[in-house]
Amino acid sequence: MNWFWAIIVGIVLGFLAKLLLPGKQDIPWWLTIICGILGAFLGNAVAGWVGVRHTSGVDWIRHVLQILGAILVVAVITPLWASVRGRRRRTAT
Repeated sequence: MNWFWAIIVGIVLGFLAKLLLPGKQDIPWWLTIICGILGAFLGNAVAGWVGVRHTSGVDWIRHVLQILGAILVVAVITPLWASVRGRRRRTAT
């Protein structure tokens, strides 16, 4: 069941990160979900380091850190994906 929730959170965070970043992020939907999952893990890790991972009530700080993590991962992965995809096209022609 944990993998199911990781995928759901990855969908939400990945597409929210793409929406919040300026410009167009030309990455496929499956990579967007993976970026969202990685961003959630990154946000949880930072929340643990800061000491706000488990609080009473809604963990707003942790959720904001997860969104920021997803934005960071999408921002880093997008140019990497473009460069890998561009190399494949150049070698294939």
